[in-house]
Amino acid sequence: ITAGDSLSFFNMADKAKVSKTGGKNKKKKWSKGKTKEKGNLTVKFDEKTYDRLNNEIPKSKLITPSIVSDRLKITVSLARAAMRELLERGLIRNVVQHSSQEVYTRAGASSSAAAASE
Repeated sequence: ITAGDSLSFFNMADKAKVSKTGGKNKKKKWSKGKTKEKGNLTVKFDEKTYDRLNNEIPKSKLITPSIVSDRLKITVSLARAAMRELLERGLIRNVVQHSSQEVYTRAGASSSAAAASE
């Protein structure tokens, strides 16, 4: 046996190992990620939901469209319209007005804070 023959033998053995191990390895399966369940949200106010809007939402300290949507099970666009109506009626006041997010608070919070500082 010459030196060249033994090298080719090891190369063949290495190739055999590589080809065997490649088929045994399982491919990694990627997870789908966390998905939030799609809620059954209403697109119009019924009487019960409208009453809850007028009673519960103006009492909250922090009011955003997403919070209103979650609590009342309505769409965010309907929540935005409802919040505009509450703002016009003076039940809530605007804290931050931004193109992507609006933040409101209860109307009584500003008057009680101003009275406490005087």
